Amino acid sequence: MIIECNYCKANVDAKVIATHEAFDPEEDPGPFHVSLLECPSCKNSLVAGQYEWPVGPEGDYVLEKPDRLWPEQKKYISLVIPEGIRTSIEEAQRCLSANAYIASTAMAGRALEGVCRHYKTKGKSLNGALAELKDREIIDSRLHNWGKELHKHRNIAAHAGDEKVNPKDARDLLDFVLAICEYVFVLTEKFDNFMARTEKKANK
Repeated sequence: MIIECNYCKANVDAKVIATHEAFDPEEDPGPFHVSLLECPSCKNSLVAGQYEWPVGPEGDYVLEKPDRLWPEQKKYISLVIPEGIRTSIEEAQRCLSANAYIASTAMAGRALEGVCRHYKTKGKSLNGALAELKDREIIDSRLHNWGKELHKHRNIAAHAGDEKVNPKDARDLLDFVLAICEYVFVLTEKFDNFMARTEKKANK
């Protein structure tokens, strides 16, 4: 089975060790196959999932391209997030995939700066801008704390020195900026659309 190996950073023809199929005709579009795989190069384990989709009038099914379920693939970045911020997040993801943890953290910090710029904060420092976002209730206290930690590590990444960013911290910091962007852009727009639909129904 051709799939990307998270460890080798390459597409490999993985060996299928075991498979499991689940199908609820009332809920699922087709049978869902989960496969336990072994990378032929590094011998690490991978888990893939793929649906069988119905095709043609005879009720035949065709397997879709498998997705890696574990280790987890990089997170989808919504197009609702402004392009400049989205680009910084995508760069951070690529750096993380290449084990460039300092660079990943620097790009995650750049994405956070982009959020502040988007909302036209007046604070000259990132800490001041984050405090303004909190005061304006664009972010809450928890997101503010996540942003402060990202700011602190961004400074480590952006300035010459002997300090390093460990892999787990880099992944967490990228997750923090993704969560902030999901909250202020994606979920906010989703809630606004939900309320508009609700009000429209109420006024009928």
